[in-house]
Amino acid sequence: QVQLVESGGGLVQAGGSLRLSCAASGTIFNINAMGWYRQAPGKKRELVAHITTGGTTNYADSVKGRFTISRDNAKNTVYLQMNTLKPEDTAVYYCNVNGFNLSGSYAYWGQGTQVTVSS
Repeated sequence: QVQLVESGGGLVQAGGSLRLSCAASGTIFNINAMGWYRQAPGKKRELVAHITTGGTTNYADSVKGRFTISRDNAKNTVYLQMNTLKPEDTAVYYCNVNGFNLSGSYAYWGQGTQVTVSS
């Protein structure tokens, strides 16, 4: 059974920084990408950033230049360094891992970690 364990959320003032981590445990084959999504109250879940096994990254326009995603393939762990945080970054952040196995494509989600940015 695959589990994604997130850590690093919390309360920070605007302009501050946080680093999120997500470690995938269990047997996972053929990971394609690991990433972070977020969902603010009353809004749809949106992609923040993702990174492929080969290291290709993609960011939401709203976080470009402020957030950096990285991963440790050997540890099946993905990180999100968030700098210059803004109140509008307040949301629950979810880790996502997707890929494929003998049964087809898969996607796993973490339980979410709250990030609150005060003005």
